[in-house]
Amino acid sequence: MKEMQKKVRALGLCSGGLDSQLAGLVLRRQGIEVHWIAFETPFFSADKARTAARRLSIPLTVEDITGTYLEMLKNPPCGYGKHMNPCLDCHALMFRLAGERMKREMFDFLFSGEVAGQRPMSQTKPSLRYVEKHSGHDGYIIRPLSARLLPESIPEKAGLVDRSRLLDLSGRSRKPQMELAEEFGITDYPAPAGGCLLTEKVYSDRLRELFAHDETPSEASLHLLRCGRHFRLPGGAKMVVGRKQADNHFLQKYYDPAADTLIRLSKIPGPLVLVPGTWDEPVIRLAASVAVGYSKVPENSAAEVQVASPGGTEVVRTLGIQPEDVKRLLI
Repeated sequence: MKEMQKKVRALGLCSGGLDSQLAGLVLRRQGIEVHWIAFETPFFSADKARTAARRLSIPLTVEDITGTYLEMLKNPPCGYGKHMNPCLDCHALMFRLAGERMKREMFDFLFSGEVAGQRPMSQTKPSLRYVEKHSGHDGYIIRPLSARLLPESIPEKAGLVDRSRLLDLSGRSRKPQMELAEEFGITDYPAPAGGCLLTEKVYSDRLRELFAHDETPSEASLHLLRCGRHFRLPGGAKMVVGRKQADNHFLQKYYDPAADTLIRLSKIPGPLVLVPGTWDEPVIRLAASVAVGYSKVPENSAAEVQVASPGGTEVVRTLGIQPEDVKRLLI
Protein backbone atom coordinates (compact mmCIF):
# COMPACT_ATOMS: atom_id res chain seq x y z
CA MET A 1 0.00 0.00 0.00
CA LYS A 2 1.37 3.38 -0.97
CA GLU A 3 2.33 5.57 1.97
CA MET A 4 0.11 8.62 2.35
CA GLN A 5 1.83 11.87 1.45
CA LYS A 6 2.38 14.30 4.31
CA LYS A 7 0.01 17.29 4.28
CA VAL A 8 1.77 20.57 3.49
CA ARG A 9 1.09 23.17 6.20
CA ALA A 10 1.54 26.95 5.92
CA LEU A 11 1.39 29.67 8.57
CA GLY A 12 0.49 33.16 7.35
CA LEU A 13 0.55 36.65 8.78
CA CYS A 14 -3.03 37.92 8.71
CA SER A 15 -4.10 41.55 8.93
CA GLY A 16 -7.66 40.65 8.00
CA GLY A 17 -7.47 42.75 4.84
CA LEU A 18 -8.36 41.48 1.39
CA ASP A 19 -4.78 40.70 0.38
CA SER A 20 -4.08 38.46 3.36
CA GLN A 21 -7.40 36.68 2.80
CA LEU A 22 -6.60 36.05 -0.86
CA ALA A 23 -3.09 34.82 -0.04
CA GLY A 24 -4.55 32.18 2.24
CA LEU A 25 -7.15 31.09 -0.30
CA VAL A 26 -4.64 30.89 -3.17
CA LEU A 27 -2.61 28.42 -1.11
CA ARG A 28 -5.64 26.55 0.20
CA ARG A 29 -6.93 25.78 -3.31
CA GLN A 30 -3.65 23.90 -3.88
CA GLY A 31 -4.64 21.61 -1.02
CA ILE A 32 -2.26 23.25 1.46
CA GLU A 33 -3.42 23.36 5.08
CA VAL A 34 -3.51 27.07 5.90
CA HIS A 35 -3.32 28.63 9.36
CA TRP A 36 -3.01 32.29 10.32
CA ILE A 37 -1.29 34.23 13.05
CA ALA A 38 -2.06 37.84 13.98
CA PHE A 39 -0.32 40.11 16.46
CA GLU A 40 -1.73 42.78 18.75
CA THR A 41 -0.26 45.80 20.51
CA PRO A 42 -1.82 49.10 21.65
CA PHE A 43 -0.90 50.39 18.17
CA PHE A 44 -2.93 47.87 16.16
CA SER A 45 -5.46 45.15 16.87
CA ALA A 46 -6.29 41.74 15.41
CA ASP A 47 -10.04 42.36 15.18
CA LYS A 48 -10.12 42.30 11.36
CA ALA A 49 -8.11 39.09 11.37
CA ARG A 50 -10.60 37.50 13.76
CA THR A 51 -13.47 38.46 11.45
CA ALA A 52 -11.69 37.10 8.36
CA ALA A 53 -10.79 33.84 10.12
CA ARG A 54 -14.41 33.25 11.11
CA ARG A 55 -15.71 33.94 7.62
CA LEU A 56 -13.18 31.77 5.81
CA SER A 57 -12.90 29.05 8.48
CA ILE A 58 -9.13 29.43 8.71
CA PRO A 59 -7.62 28.67 12.14
CA LEU A 60 -6.17 31.81 13.75
CA THR A 61 -3.74 32.37 16.61
CA VAL A 62 -3.57 35.86 18.16
CA GLU A 63 -0.56 36.96 20.22
CA ASP A 64 -0.04 40.16 22.22
CA ILE A 65 3.55 41.25 21.53
CA THR A 66 3.54 44.66 23.24
CA GLY A 67 6.74 44.18 25.27
CA THR A 68 8.79 42.80 22.38
CA TYR A 69 7.38 45.39 20.00
CA LEU A 70 8.28 48.32 22.27
CA GLU A 71 11.92 47.28 22.38
CA MET A 72 12.05 47.33 18.59
CA LEU A 73 10.03 50.55 18.33
CA LYS A 74 12.44 52.59 20.46
CA ASN A 75 15.26 52.09 17.97
CA PRO A 76 14.23 50.32 14.75
CA PRO A 77 17.32 49.43 12.69
CA CYS A 78 15.73 50.63 9.46
CA GLY A 79 14.25 53.77 11.02
CA TYR A 80 10.74 55.19 10.84
CA GLY A 81 8.39 56.08 8.04
CA LYS A 82 6.63 59.43 7.89
CA HIS A 83 5.78 59.34 11.60
CA MET A 84 6.69 56.60 14.10
CA ASN A 85 5.87 53.65 11.88
CA PRO A 86 8.83 51.22 11.67
CA CYS A 87 7.19 49.27 8.85
CA LEU A 88 10.13 47.17 7.64
CA ASP A 89 11.35 46.21 11.10
CA CYS A 90 7.75 45.65 12.19
CA HIS A 91 7.23 43.12 9.39
CA ALA A 92 10.59 41.49 10.06
CA LEU A 93 9.71 41.11 13.74
CA MET A 94 6.32 39.60 12.93
CA PHE A 95 7.88 37.08 10.56
CA ARG A 96 10.54 36.24 13.16
CA LEU A 97 7.89 35.54 15.79
CA ALA A 98 5.70 33.65 13.33
CA GLY A 99 8.74 31.61 12.31
CA GLU A 100 9.32 30.54 15.89
CA ARG A 101 5.78 29.16 15.94
CA MET A 102 6.34 27.61 12.50
CA LYS A 103 9.21 25.56 13.91
CA ARG A 104 7.41 24.62 17.14
CA GLU A 105 4.25 23.49 15.37
CA MET A 106 5.89 21.89 12.33
CA PHE A 107 4.59 24.19 9.61
CA ASP A 108 6.45 24.00 6.31
CA PHE A 109 6.67 27.71 5.49
CA LEU A 110 5.39 31.23 6.18
CA PHE A 111 3.34 33.47 3.91
CA SER A 112 1.70 36.90 3.75
CA GLY A 113 -0.57 38.94 1.52
CA GLU A 114 2.06 41.49 0.52
CA VAL A 115 2.01 42.62 -3.11
CA ALA A 116 5.19 43.80 -4.82
CA GLY A 117 5.07 47.53 -5.53
CA GLN A 118 1.75 48.11 -3.78
CA ARG A 119 3.23 50.41 -1.14
CA PRO A 120 6.11 52.66 -2.19
CA MET A 121 8.16 52.23 0.99
CA SER A 122 7.35 48.87 2.58
CA GLN A 123 6.47 46.64 -0.39
CA THR A 124 9.14 47.34 -2.97
CA LYS A 125 11.20 44.31 -3.92
CA PRO A 126 14.22 45.56 -1.89
CA SER A 127 11.91 46.13 1.10
CA LEU A 128 10.45 42.64 0.84
CA ARG A 129 13.98 41.29 0.66
CA TYR A 130 15.04 43.29 3.74
CA VAL A 131 12.15 41.88 5.74
CA GLU A 132 12.90 38.30 4.74
CA LYS A 133 16.63 38.62 5.40
CA HIS A 134 16.09 40.11 8.86
CA SER A 135 13.30 37.75 9.86
CA GLY A 136 15.67 34.88 10.52
CA HIS A 137 13.71 32.65 8.13
CA ASP A 138 15.27 33.50 4.80
CA GLY A 139 13.91 31.36 2.00
CA TYR A 140 10.84 30.20 3.91
CA ILE A 141 8.55 33.18 3.22
CA ILE A 142 6.13 33.09 0.28
CA ARG A 143 4.03 36.03 -0.95
CA PRO A 144 1.42 34.08 -2.96
CA LEU A 145 0.00 37.14 -4.72
CA SER A 146 3.37 38.18 -6.18
CA ALA A 147 5.44 34.99 -5.87
CA ARG A 148 6.15 34.58 -9.59
CA LEU A 149 7.81 38.01 -9.62
CA LEU A 150 10.05 37.14 -6.67
CA PRO A 151 12.93 34.67 -6.18
CA GLU A 152 11.86 31.06 -5.86
CA SER A 153 11.50 30.02 -2.23
CA ILE A 154 12.80 26.82 -0.63
CA PRO A 155 9.30 25.28 -0.34
CA GLU A 156 8.69 25.94 -4.04
CA LYS A 157 12.01 24.35 -4.99
CA ALA A 158 11.14 21.35 -2.81
CA GLY A 159 7.82 20.90 -4.62
CA LEU A 160 5.69 21.71 -1.58
CA VAL A 161 4.05 24.57 -3.47
CA ASP A 162 3.15 24.71 -7.16
CA ARG A 163 4.75 27.98 -8.26
CA SER A 164 2.75 28.00 -11.51
CA ARG A 165 -0.46 28.34 -9.47
CA LEU A 166 0.81 31.35 -7.55
CA LEU A 167 0.28 34.87 -8.88
CA ASP A 168 2.29 37.71 -10.36
CA LEU A 169 0.42 40.78 -9.09
CA SER A 170 2.27 44.07 -8.74
CA GLY A 171 1.58 47.75 -8.37
CA ARG A 172 -1.08 49.75 -6.60
CA SER A 173 -4.14 48.81 -8.64
CA ARG A 174 -6.74 46.90 -6.62
CA LYS A 175 -8.64 45.63 -9.66
CA PRO A 176 -6.90 42.21 -9.86
CA GLN A 177 -7.56 41.57 -6.17
CA MET A 178 -11.19 42.58 -6.52
CA GLU A 179 -11.61 40.20 -9.46
CA LEU A 180 -9.95 37.41 -7.47
CA ALA A 181 -12.19 38.16 -4.50
CA GLU A 182 -15.23 37.72 -6.73
CA GLU A 183 -13.81 34.42 -7.96
CA PHE A 184 -13.46 33.20 -4.36
CA GLY A 185 -16.89 34.55 -3.39
CA ILE A 186 -15.56 37.23 -1.05
CA THR A 187 -18.01 40.15 -1.12
CA ASP A 188 -17.28 41.96 2.15
CA TYR A 189 -13.77 43.09 3.05
CA PRO A 190 -12.18 46.10 4.78
CA ALA A 191 -10.60 49.07 3.02
CA PRO A 192 -6.92 48.51 2.17
CA ALA A 193 -5.47 51.38 4.25
CA GLY A 194 -5.25 52.29 7.91
CA GLY A 195 -5.22 50.36 11.13
CA CYS A 196 -1.86 51.30 12.65
CA LEU A 197 -1.79 54.27 15.02
CA LEU A 198 1.94 54.72 14.43
CA THR A 199 1.15 56.11 10.97
CA GLU A 200 -0.89 58.96 12.52
CA LYS A 201 0.77 62.29 13.29
CA VAL A 202 -1.05 63.20 16.52
CA TYR A 203 -0.57 59.79 18.04
CA SER A 204 3.10 59.67 17.01
CA ASP A 205 3.81 63.13 18.46
CA ARG A 206 2.27 62.09 21.76
CA LEU A 207 4.23 58.84 21.75
CA ARG A 208 7.55 60.63 21.22
CA GLU A 209 6.73 62.92 24.11
CA LEU A 210 5.82 59.94 26.30
CA PHE A 211 9.09 58.15 25.49
CA ALA A 212 10.97 61.32 26.45
CA HIS A 213 9.48 61.14 29.97
CA ASP A 214 9.09 57.38 30.46
CA GLU A 215 11.43 54.74 29.02
CA THR A 216 9.11 51.91 30.05
CA PRO A 217 5.54 53.20 29.55
CA SER A 218 2.67 51.03 30.69
CA GLU A 219 0.33 49.46 28.18
CA ALA A 220 -2.49 51.62 29.54
CA SER A 221 -0.49 54.80 28.90
CA LEU A 222 -0.04 53.76 25.28
CA HIS A 223 -3.77 53.20 24.86
CA LEU A 224 -4.53 56.57 26.46
CA LEU A 225 -2.60 58.39 23.73
CA ARG A 226 -5.57 57.75 21.46
CA CYS A 227 -8.04 60.06 23.15
CA GLY A 228 -8.60 63.39 24.88
CA ARG A 229 -6.33 66.37 25.43
CA HIS A 230 -2.90 65.58 26.85
CA PHE A 231 -0.95 67.90 29.12
CA ARG A 232 2.47 67.70 30.77
CA LEU A 233 2.24 69.46 34.12
CA PRO A 234 5.05 71.13 36.08
CA GLY A 235 7.01 68.43 37.88
CA GLY A 236 6.41 65.90 35.12
CA ALA A 237 2.89 64.68 35.81
CA LYS A 238 0.75 63.68 32.83
CA MET A 239 -2.88 64.80 32.65
CA VAL A 240 -5.49 63.61 30.16
CA VAL A 241 -8.73 65.57 29.78
CA GLY A 242 -11.74 64.06 28.02
CA ARG A 243 -13.11 66.00 25.06
CA LYS A 244 -16.43 64.19 24.81
CA GLN A 245 -18.43 61.37 26.35
CA ALA A 246 -16.59 58.69 24.38
CA ASP A 247 -13.28 59.99 25.76
CA ASN A 248 -14.67 59.88 29.29
CA HIS A 249 -15.61 56.23 28.82
CA PHE A 250 -12.14 55.50 27.44
CA LEU A 251 -10.42 57.19 30.40
CA GLN A 252 -12.60 55.24 32.81
CA LYS A 253 -11.62 52.01 31.05
CA TYR A 254 -7.89 52.57 31.50
CA TYR A 255 -8.04 54.15 34.94
CA ASP A 256 -6.25 52.10 37.61
CA PRO A 257 -7.77 52.88 41.02
CA ALA A 258 -4.71 51.45 42.77
CA ALA A 259 -2.29 53.81 41.03
CA ASP A 260 -4.03 56.76 39.34
CA THR A 261 -6.14 59.77 40.21
CA LEU A 262 -9.48 60.32 38.46
CA ILE A 263 -11.26 63.66 38.72
CA ARG A 264 -14.87 64.45 37.81
CA LEU A 265 -17.28 67.28 38.54
CA SER A 266 -19.81 66.41 41.23
CA LYS A 267 -22.96 68.16 39.99
CA ILE A 268 -22.24 69.77 36.61
CA PRO A 269 -21.50 68.14 33.23
CA GLY A 270 -17.80 68.18 32.42
CA PRO A 271 -14.82 66.11 31.40
CA LEU A 272 -13.14 63.32 33.26
CA VAL A 273 -9.52 64.13 34.06
CA LEU A 274 -7.04 61.31 34.55
CA VAL A 275 -3.65 61.78 36.19
CA PRO A 276 -1.70 58.51 35.87
CA GLY A 277 0.54 57.66 38.80
CA THR A 278 0.80 59.11 42.28
CA TRP A 279 1.40 62.86 42.68
CA ASP A 280 1.34 65.43 45.48
CA GLU A 281 -1.57 67.73 46.35
CA PRO A 282 -0.56 70.78 44.25
CA VAL A 283 -0.56 68.67 41.09
CA ILE A 284 -3.97 67.19 41.86
CA ARG A 285 -5.37 70.63 42.75
CA LEU A 286 -4.15 71.96 39.40
CA ALA A 287 -5.76 69.05 37.58
CA ALA A 288 -9.02 69.64 39.45
CA SER A 289 -8.98 73.31 38.44
CA VAL A 290 -8.43 72.33 34.81
CA ALA A 291 -11.44 69.99 35.03
CA VAL A 292 -13.61 72.89 36.18
CA GLY A 293 -12.20 75.15 33.46
CA TYR A 294 -13.19 72.73 30.73
CA SER A 295 -16.70 72.25 32.16
CA LYS A 296 -19.90 74.29 31.87
CA VAL A 297 -19.13 76.15 35.10
CA PRO A 298 -19.18 79.93 34.47
CA GLU A 299 -15.78 81.61 34.27
CA ASN A 300 -14.33 82.74 37.63
CA SER A 301 -16.76 80.46 39.47
CA ALA A 302 -15.93 77.60 41.80
CA ALA A 303 -17.35 74.09 41.67
CA GLU A 304 -17.15 70.84 43.56
CA VAL A 305 -15.10 68.03 42.06
CA GLN A 306 -14.70 64.44 43.15
CA VAL A 307 -11.09 63.32 43.41
CA ALA A 308 -10.58 59.54 43.50
CA SER A 309 -6.98 58.58 44.29
CA PRO A 310 -5.26 55.48 45.69
CA GLY A 311 -5.60 57.05 49.14
CA GLY A 312 -9.38 57.40 48.88
CA THR A 313 -12.05 59.68 47.47
CA GLU A 314 -12.72 63.25 48.52
CA VAL A 315 -14.77 66.19 47.29
CA VAL A 316 -13.00 69.53 46.95
CA ARG A 317 -14.21 72.93 45.84
CA THR A 318 -12.01 74.86 43.45
CA LEU A 319 -11.98 77.68 40.91
CA GLY A 320 -11.57 76.76 37.27
CA ILE A 321 -8.49 77.48 35.17
CA GLN A 322 -9.53 78.48 31.68
CA PRO A 323 -8.27 76.43 28.73
CA GLU A 324 -6.25 79.32 27.28
CA ASP A 325 -4.32 79.55 30.56
CA VAL A 326 -3.05 75.96 30.32
CA LYS A 327 -2.60 75.86 26.58
CA ARG A 328 1.18 76.14 27.00
CA LEU A 329 1.15 72.75 28.76
CA LEU A 330 -0.74 71.02 25.94
CA ILE A 331 1.14 68.22 24.19
